[in-house]
Amino acid sequence: MTEKSVLHVARMATMAGNSAPYGLIDDAALVIYDGLIAWAGSRAGLPAAYADCPSQDLGNRLLTPAPIDAHTHVVYGGDRASEFEMRLNGASYEQVARAGGGILSTVTATRAASEEELLQAALPRVDALLAEGTSCIEVKSGYGLDTETELRMLRAARRIAMVRPVRVRTSFLGAHAIPPEFSGQADAYIDDICIPTLQAAHDAGLVDAVDGFCEGIAFDTRQIARVFDAACELGIPVKLHAEQLSNLGGARLAASYGALSADHIEYLDANGARAMAGAGTVAVLLPGAFYTLRETQMPPVDDLRKQGVSIALATDCNPGSSPLTSLLLTMNMGCTLFRLTPEEALAGVTRNAARALGLDDTGVIAPGKRADLAVWDVAHPAELAYRLGFNPLYRRIFGGNP
Repeated sequence: MTEKSVLHVARMATMAGNSAPYGLIDDAALVIYDGLIAWAGSRAGLPAAYADCPSQDLGNRLLTPAPIDAHTHVVYGGDRASEFEMRLNGASYEQVARAGGGILSTVTATRAASEEELLQAALPRVDALLAEGTSCIEVKSGYGLDTETELRMLRAARRIAMVRPVRVRTSFLGAHAIPPEFSGQADAYIDDICIPTLQAAHDAGLVDAVDGFCEGIAFDTRQIARVFDAACELGIPVKLHAEQLSNLGGARLAASYGALSADHIEYLDANGARAMAGAGTVAVLLPGAFYTLRETQMPPVDDLRKQGVSIALATDCNPGSSPLTSLLLTMNMGCTLFRLTPEEALAGVTRNAARALGLDDTGVIAPGKRADLAVWDVAHPAELAYRLGFNPLYRRIFGGNP
């Protein structure tokens, strides 16, 4: 909307972190101008300057910031339904990976797919997220593990924003797994493939952040540090899959680099939580993977709260450990499995998800922020985390446009 317009709604959850739960404003109004929020507050306080602007009454509905999915792997080839069956027959995630399944099976399928095939396969997953109001999606590479395929994945990810009304933030995840051709040669893979590919991706304008998988079945802290050093030389922020299956100190390493986020973190200890708090590193919790893998080690939510670490939630949409394309279900899982409050869950897919992506222009309803909004057929924001398999989205507003 290039002209000023006014929306009226029964209730607005600004998520701006003020004293009111959810930043709730009843009988609210919001002014959009040129794709941005020009004013937000109670209807009674609407400035006279906006009195004659075109307006729309959205009725007895709730307005929130549009959800943000801060951790996905939506671009990939093939599927891993057979591994789902293997795990149900008793195999662990690590056993599947060491048997040649897991990430490496997706690498084979992704290497065989063209850029167009990767894009077309990703779009139904993206559409499912958009149908629940999502305005921004982070998309990782990491299923190529060679230069050609990693770049192809990142190009396909960038193209999503060209064919769908959504923002895309790309993360280079070259340090995701060790490909078969470098079996037992993790350091050589970092030197010969990962870091040169990062340079090529940066030169092509394809990278917004650099990620890695710090785990016994992937890379240790020393190897991740080399990738992070290369990212820092290029001026690219970092994030990390850390402490998912064990505690290797990945979160502390990420914090030492001022990482945007440390993700998974089921095995995070108190020292790691303190390090994250000191660095302002967001904890991105991924209950879809916890659920799918039937894990029992919960992330230390109480320690995160105590240390004041911002908590985000994301789908971790991927073909193996979290084939999940619903942020609403993710919110419910965050509450049911990890004991987050509904307010923490909504903050986790709005305000804190934006922080996890290094975005300061979205995630809350406030003047100057992007008009990326969701209108819901609910009376109270707690309903968004409460229901299962129910989508109450009434309208998605992206950059001011419904």
